[in-house]
Amino acid sequence: MLDTLIPHFQMVSDSSFTLQELHGHKERKSTGTGHTLCHICVPCSEGEISNTTDSDLCQKCPDSEWPNEEKDACMPKSEDFLSIENDMLAVIFSFTSVIFSIITISIIGIFIFYQNTPIVKANNRNLSFILLITLKMSLFSVFLFLGRPADLTCKLRQVFFGIIFTVALSSVLAKTIVVCIAFKATEPGSEFRKWVGSKLAYSVVLICSSVQVLHAIIWLSNSPPFQELDMDSFPGTIIIQCNEGSVLAFYLMLGYMGLLAGVSFILAFMVRTLPDTFNEAKYITFSMFLFCSVWICAIPAYLSSKGKHIVSVEIFAILASVIGILSCMFFRKCYNILLRPEINTRKHMLSTKS
Repeated sequence: MLDTLIPHFQMVSDSSFTLQELHGHKERKSTGTGHTLCHICVPCSEGEISNTTDSDLCQKCPDSEWPNEEKDACMPKSEDFLSIENDMLAVIFSFTSVIFSIITISIIGIFIFYQNTPIVKANNRNLSFILLITLKMSLFSVFLFLGRPADLTCKLRQVFFGIIFTVALSSVLAKTIVVCIAFKATEPGSEFRKWVGSKLAYSVVLICSSVQVLHAIIWLSNSPPFQELDMDSFPGTIIIQCNEGSVLAFYLMLGYMGLLAGVSFILAFMVRTLPDTFNEAKYITFSMFLFCSVWICAIPAYLSSKGKHIVSVEIFAILASVIGILSCMFFRKCYNILLRPEINTRKHMLSTKS
């Protein structure tokens, strides 16, 4: 009887050893379907380890750790976020933000130096300065989205970007309204003449921006953004990201900016062909069309992304929007100011109108 059992136990032992060699990591015993003394070795389940051979049970790793390749020890999970040190995309975003910040500062310098010329004065130079400064600050807001998220940066990034960009769009809207009223005021007996002036433009910027500021205060008071650790989306990886706190508040912020851009686009489109030497309505039309197109395309990509890819989509949308507004509204003006000074004179403006 013993002679018949010994070969059987040897076979199980050898088979068990072979399976361990085959899998290359620790395993646990599993009761076979035949003789009660027999067992086979099976790999530990995902997220579990066994540091002893022929163990009956595997041990589950803590939430912040993950098994190594041999599944005999738990190792800290890798952390995933958009880092300047490790992600080339973050470096590209940073470089782009810095370059266009320098370009924006250069445009501000040009407008200050030529502030008394017709091109700069034609469509309210003070609104142009407000718009340029807010675009520069929007470019700097990109750096709030880079690096390891924390509760403070999570609260600042969306609120800061939302308020600053709202001021920029309010300036564009004010410019558009000024252009519309200026043409209406030229009609004999027009009641729009009493609205001509800088007070209306500043009022538009102040009122439209105040709505977003009030929204931001309510957002931060009731359900502010916070740091979130996503340990389940990708095995072995902790995704460090920002939870917006209130998804509704986030999309209300974007929706309000879209409303301002849409109204500016419609008004500018209506007066884009009216005759004037320095009518910038057509530039506003192109810039707001580009702004709306970028964010309409970005939202589906934002919803279908996770982790640092969500951040990348939003940064790309911010950069594309700012670059689009700069390109459409200021590059041609700077070209005319610097390279075509003969048209930047009052004499040329009067001769063109006549």
